[in-house]
Amino acid sequence: MTDSDPKPDTTSRPSPESLDSAEPVDSWMPDELEPMGFFENAENVALIGSMLVHLIIILSLAMVPLAIRLEDEAVVIVSKTPEYEQEEIETIDDITYSDIPQVQVGAASLEDAGMAEASAEMFAEVSEIPMPLDLEPDDLGDIMVNKMFDQAVAPLDKLEDQKGKVGQGAAGAVGAVDRITFEVLKEMEESPTLVVWMFDLSGSLERQRRDIRNRFDRIYSELGIAEASGSKSFANNEDKESPLLTSIMGFGQEVKLFTPEPISDLDEIKSIIDEEFTVDTSGEEKVFTAIASAANQYKSLAKPRGNRGPLRKVMFIVVTDEKGDDEYLLETSIKSCRNLGIPVYVIGVPAPFGRQHTLVKYVDPDPTYDQTPQFAQVDQGPETFYPEHVQVGFTGDFQQEPVIDSGFGPYALTRLCYETGGIYFTVHPNRNVSRKVRRGELDAFASELEYFFDPTVMQKYRPDYLTQRDYENQIKASPLRMALKTAAEMKPVTGLSRPRMRFVRREDAQLVGDLSEAQKEPAKLEYDLRVISETLMRGFKHREDETSLRWRAGYDLAMGRVLAQKVRTETYNAILAEAKSKAFKDPKNNTWVLEPSEDITVGSRWQNEAAMAKKLLQGVVDDHAGTPWALLASEELKVPIGWKWTETYTDLNPPKPNPGNGNNNPPRPPKDDKAKMLKKRPKDAVLRL
Repeated sequence: MTDSDPKPDTTSRPSPESLDSAEPVDSWMPDELEPMGFFENAENVALIGSMLVHLIIILSLAMVPLAIRLEDEAVVIVSKTPEYEQEEIETIDDITYSDIPQVQVGAASLEDAGMAEASAEMFAEVSEIPMPLDLEPDDLGDIMVNKMFDQAVAPLDKLEDQKGKVGQGAAGAVGAVDRITFEVLKEMEESPTLVVWMFDLSGSLERQRRDIRNRFDRIYSELGIAEASGSKSFANNEDKESPLLTSIMGFGQEVKLFTPEPISDLDEIKSIIDEEFTVDTSGEEKVFTAIASAANQYKSLAKPRGNRGPLRKVMFIVVTDEKGDDEYLLETSIKSCRNLGIPVYVIGVPAPFGRQHTLVKYVDPDPTYDQTPQFAQVDQGPETFYPEHVQVGFTGDFQQEPVIDSGFGPYALTRLCYETGGIYFTVHPNRNVSRKVRRGELDAFASELEYFFDPTVMQKYRPDYLTQRDYENQIKASPLRMALKTAAEMKPVTGLSRPRMRFVRREDAQLVGDLSEAQKEPAKLEYDLRVISETLMRGFKHREDETSLRWRAGYDLAMGRVLAQKVRTETYNAILAEAKSKAFKDPKNNTWVLEPSEDITVGSRWQNEAAMAKKLLQGVVDDHAGTPWALLASEELKVPIGWKWTETYTDLNPPKPNPGNGNNNPPRPPKDDKAKMLKKRPKDAVLRL
């Protein structure tokens, strides 16, 4: 091939027709394009060369990592982070300080009784920690606490008899006097003693005053026994004065001292009670005024006299059936009695559980007047500084919550006894811890309490006897306590007072109207119950943090009962609405009858709340047996929490009743006609109790 020869057409391709022919492929390839001759073409050589160069470069780059020395790498093992429950750290948001300077801190501080013993279930009668206090003299004189007391100020009672500290139950004042006699004799073993009796002069205590007056013989007969045994009070009595002196005070609207000088003559003591006492009709009981006045009156006897100690051991004994109308003097009374070492004993009444008022059976003390019992309202509670109990009624039985014993006395008087080392006696003549006490069984001037509880069991549920500031600080530090206190201060919820249970259909419009009318009462209650339940729910997640049996029982009972009432009320409303479009299964029936049921058929939300309510209430019954909380929880569980419909037939045209006097005979006279003709005794006005 020469350069002059024409180049072959290498771009030519066989036609489609030629592909269909049987001619072999070699027949259309030019002779010059032999296999080896193809590489002689310059363009083809350049293409192949370029491909080889790029292939070499790619292979070289791929081999580069192999030439680099491998370094040792750190091995990291990654595992799933374990899920730990984060412990919640409690912080103190509010710190308050007492206005009273503390000489020491801890068990030896001035607040030992209030801060330590108020929460302790068990404690020793004599402190194991020495308490050498050097106090500055105050306006009451030079008082050295470590010289005044041989043991802790409160309680002074025996360890094996803890129920006597703040709520020893007694069926009568006589039993309380016998116990106080023992306390008096115990003090007389060490020094001469002055007992100051303070009597409530209201009319409701006339019989109790007489019982106590008759019991004075017991004290002085025991005194004779003590004298014969050669007790220290007799042996050390250089002035040969009576080891036991008595002073009598009375209080009502005013305070009166009947013995300007203490006396020892038994007949004179009885004469004062029989002849000089007059009933106070004002309705006021200034008990703390009387205590503060007595402390000032006899402080000269109680003050220490050098190394000889006080001239006499002074003891206050208060007899009353109310909480007192001058509670603002509580702290003053406590301070005066503690500084002088005067224990206060109160023969009082049990406070109603979670209530301020109770009813007292009144019978006119003058037999010339009508002796028909009447019931008057009296202030005898509550047992706590602030309300801690949410009051709700029982829907199923259409009754209010029963009035029951709290196990303790009114808060202020009981705390006075606790702080001064005395005893509060909860006296009720019809006390019975084994069954319900009915109204007809009540003695005259007894408070209407239906249930009582064993004081030994109730000691574990003792209220917090603290100052107002400390009490409030404890509540603020606990969301659960704050929620319960806030809910307890709301107005009582009565529940469905008497819900309509039967609906007769005379026509459709009339039936719908009756159902709508019945919905009005639950609609009003739903809001109040919802507000209380939401308030209580703020403390629910803190239940496990609460260590006090009293607060835990109170919260669980309140939460369970409010939820139960809420479910009953809301499902009653819902099931009435459901009946407006509900058809009778039997066409002959025309009456819907609503019945309590444990099943909730109108919504899953109410089913969950009902289950939660039952769980809380059953927990109270199981964990706090023998207490007011367990009693109320068991009563709540007896009432079904839901509703169900049943249908029946009602005759819309019943026959008219027979009047029973078809022969026109005159009616017989009543059998008690003669009794009606008897002259009745006049009825006097109820004294202000």
